[in-house]
Amino acid sequence: MNGLLLGLALGVGAILLANLGLIRFARTSAKQAAATVALITLGLYVPYAILRWPGGDVFALHLAIYLLASLACGMLLGARAGGRGLHWGPALIGGFFIVVVVLGAVFVAVAEHGLSPTLFRWLLPEARNQREVSSVFPGVIAHDFHKKEALYNQYLQQVERQRQRGWQIQKGWLTEPVAGEPTVFRVAARTRAGEPLSGATVTGRFLRPSGSALDVPFTLAEQEPGVYEAALALPAAGAWNLVLQVRQGEEWHEISANTTVGDGKGR
Repeated sequence: MNGLLLGLALGVGAILLANLGLIRFARTSAKQAAATVALITLGLYVPYAILRWPGGDVFALHLAIYLLASLACGMLLGARAGGRGLHWGPALIGGFFIVVVVLGAVFVAVAEHGLSPTLFRWLLPEARNQREVSSVFPGVIAHDFHKKEALYNQYLQQVERQRQRGWQIQKGWLTEPVAGEPTVFRVAARTRAGEPLSGATVTGRFLRPSGSALDVPFTLAEQEPGVYEAALALPAAGAWNLVLQVRQGEEWHEISANTTVGDGKGR
């Protein structure tokens, strides 16, 4: 379905080949081969994942599937070498965990990349009003929690500075926004004393919850003292998030908001 499942499949295949190679050429037992391959897998994958952190869910899935693959190889190849069948108890327990982890991998893959077109049409009903529907997880929750935690104190300090600075920021569309049509977005900025905040740099980004590929960055131009505008066209109807920054010199003010874009069919 995507790179995640392909990577898991290739990893499991490599683990199987490594177990077979150790048993055949190094003359180790199936249990020894499984333990050795599991340790090598941990030694290779854990440092790689730390350097290129994929997120806790993806890391846990890879680790669980790789270790279960080594366990399954040890059980199945050991039973085969001993000329006896695999007892139903361990097989049932191992099979249960394998199914759980594989289903988890499928759910993560669907959340990141969505259903294939065939499965999408088969599993989901037709969208109302012919609106575009996505099966991808919105993705507004980032995986870099360790970075966010490290920056949390800095964020609190910024919030306190904004409160003390007291800039007054008003924002909004001049007319009802419609998908694909340029609409003027205006920001009016004033100081705590009510004076126009002139000469500032006003930038931002409209974020699409259903997929970051549709995000729209923008920069507003000052039309009159303290008033900044630009004609923006958001590509899809529905809900959007807004992150807006107003900078003047070394000071900057950031706010978040939400907006809704129409499809123009009610006009």
